[in-house]
Amino acid sequence: MKMVYTNENLFLVNNAKNIIAAAGINTFLKNEFAQGAVGEVSAFDCWPEIWVIEDSDYDKALNAITMAQKSVSMDDWICNQCLEKNDASFEICWQCSHEQA
Repeated sequence: MKMVYTNENLFLVNNAKNIIAAAGINTFLKNEFAQGAVGEVSAFDCWPEIWVIEDSDYDKALNAITMAQKSVSMDDWICNQCLEKNDASFEICWQCSHEQA
C-alpha cells in the first residue's frame, strides 16, 4: 500500500477518494476520525490519508487527482451559440444548453 493523498480537510480527502474510485482504483482511508486526537498527537499525524491498495495503481491514482485539479483551474468560457459567459466548471451552457466547443 502507498499513500497517494492527504489534507487536513476531510471533505477534500473524500472528494479525492471518490475521484480515485471513479478511475477503478481500490483505496483505504486512514485517520478518518483521528482529528479528535489533535493535541495528544501532532496535527499532521491526524490528517486523513488515502492509500491505494495495489502499489501498481499509485501512478494512475496520482494522475486522476492531477487531472481533476487541472479541470478546476480552467478559465471561464463564452458560449458560441448565445454568447453567454459560463463558469469553467460548466461543460454545457447554463442559458441555452449548448455544449462547450
